[in-house]
Amino acid sequence: MAEEKKPTRKKIMATKEMGRIMADYYYELDSAVKNKDKKVAWCSSVGPAEVLRSMGFYVYFPENHSAMLGSKRLATDLIPYANAIGYSPEICSYLTADIGAYLKKFTPLSQAFERIESVPKPDVLVFNTNQCRDVQDWFGWFAHEFKAPLIGVHTHRGVKDVSKTHVKSIAAQMQEMIEPLEKISGNTFDKNELKKTLSLSRECSDLWKKVLDTAAAIPSPLTFFDGTIQMGPAVVLRGTQHAVDYYKLLLTELIERVKNHEGAVDDERFRLYWEGMPIWGRLRDHSELFAVQKTCVVASTYCNSWIFSAFDATDPFISMARAYTELFIVRSDEAKEKYLEKMIDFFKIDGMIYHDAKTCPNNSNSRYGMPQRLEEETGVPSLIINGDLNDLRCLSDEQTKTNIEAFIEQLEEKK
Repeated sequence: MAEEKKPTRKKIMATKEMGRIMADYYYELDSAVKNKDKKVAWCSSVGPAEVLRSMGFYVYFPENHSAMLGSKRLATDLIPYANAIGYSPEICSYLTADIGAYLKKFTPLSQAFERIESVPKPDVLVFNTNQCRDVQDWFGWFAHEFKAPLIGVHTHRGVKDVSKTHVKSIAAQMQEMIEPLEKISGNTFDKNELKKTLSLSRECSDLWKKVLDTAAAIPSPLTFFDGTIQMGPAVVLRGTQHAVDYYKLLLTELIERVKNHEGAVDDERFRLYWEGMPIWGRLRDHSELFAVQKTCVVASTYCNSWIFSAFDATDPFISMARAYTELFIVRSDEAKEKYLEKMIDFFKIDGMIYHDAKTCPNNSNSRYGMPQRLEEETGVPSLIINGDLNDLRCLSDEQTKTNIEAFIEQLEEKK
């Protein structure tokens, strides 16, 4: 019997440069704490990072740290330590893994980067509940632990159409942050600095969108699994020239792939859309599983979460408020379904994968009939897989594999 051919994972050459700038980012954070030459702000990943950067803070993103715990398959063993101090196994496994790691005095940063021994101690923690309430509890725990001030933006939820009322209320909350941040940073707020930072964020966002949009080509030059890696600078370096320069480099490489008809998956047959969080500890496994089936997961809502097309440096607070409230996760099911219909059409999608993440209901959109409604509206079939972003105890690898293989057989029959 012939041995099954193992799929080749096509490397994106620009990734080496991304590794370098990400390392520089973490070393600068570490240096800021050790030398006390600059204040450090913790920020939620789609929070008001631009305000913090413009005021001279080094900005650290705990969600990125927790995703590292998940991708290195460390989170599952750390979560119980947070459970032991009262956090339910049912809540965000980013939160529980990150607090568990802190309680165990462990960070994957020390494995990835020499000389880094711990996460950077915050001078202030700033969150935005546009993702979920969990970030408030998560940051609140660390604020108490480090005896550091906590500042939050409380976003509207289930928004169908983003109105002026929504935007004004969020903009006002961000403006109210300025006075306490001035006292903490020791710097006076400069609106021109905010405009410069926001302009860089907008440029980063536009380039990141162009990167992801290359997947509309047939065959697609990248996969959703590539996107989860390549999104790093869009998350932690948004508002810097480093991120802009990196995405110019990456975009050039992907455009060349499209020009040469070089697909991320050999002999691409089917194109899928991934709705929901990644399963960080299974990125490689799932990438290879789909590649064996000559199926490319071309796009996702998750990677698109760092596209902020509403950013406008001429009106920073209003445009930031709009951008951070237009996020998919904040919206009503009706607004989400309209968005997904556009994605299905743009990326020429054959099937939808919904990840029902056990500890992330806010990023799981398969629980209230959305897959069935969209399938009826578009004719595109869907599959729901059960798992979690970080807690691998919630995932059955065999069941996932069986279900995905059966789904692709269904697509073959339909085709």
